[in-house]
Amino acid sequence: MSVVFARADDRLGEFALRPLDPDADAALLHTWVTHRKATFWLMQDADLAGVTEEYRRIAGHPHHDAYLGLWRGSPAFLAERYDPAHVELVGRYDHQPGDVGMHFLCAPVDAPVHGFTRAVLTTVMAWLFADPATRRVVVEPDVRNTAVHALNAAVGFSVVGPIVKSEKDALLSVCTRAQFQAATDPAAATRTEGAPA
Repeated sequence: MSVVFARADDRLGEFALRPLDPDADAALLHTWVTHRKATFWLMQDADLAGVTEEYRRIAGHPHHDAYLGLWRGSPAFLAERYDPAHVELVGRYDHQPGDVGMHFLCAPVDAPVHGFTRAVLTTVMAWLFADPATRRVVVEPDVRNTAVHALNAAVGFSVVGPIVKSEKDALLSVCTRAQFQAATDPAAATRTEGAPA
């Protein structure tokens, strides 16, 4: 499948996303989502058939899709995009036009690369904001997932507050295009501050 977005990281090289193939990619995904480091993905006990079925369901959904992330050409992360007016957050927050929901998961590795997860999140955010219709990215990680809360803050997310979902207590956070640019490109923030009102 063809790449839909690519971004060159100054330190780590090229990151890219391509549409997920629920059948061809299921075995790989199964090793990722059932790994002990993927506890918050909530698929620890899924078998291969269950993972295949879940990603077929997402592929067929009109408001939810999944992408395989590549690092230097090899599979390295998973990203999901959804419309929070129809999936995950229906009736649970103050939805605004241009809101896009997101999940991401890095593949488990034996030797972590410093800054890799942040580079993945930056890539996913840049991909979402590459669509001019996207005004805010909305996330709802588990309240206990302090590592991802810190990463979210680093790329510009602000916390709205806790919400209760059927499968978890979540920390709703949002990030506007301007917040993302200010957090990831200080030069852009300076240019914006200096612009005439």
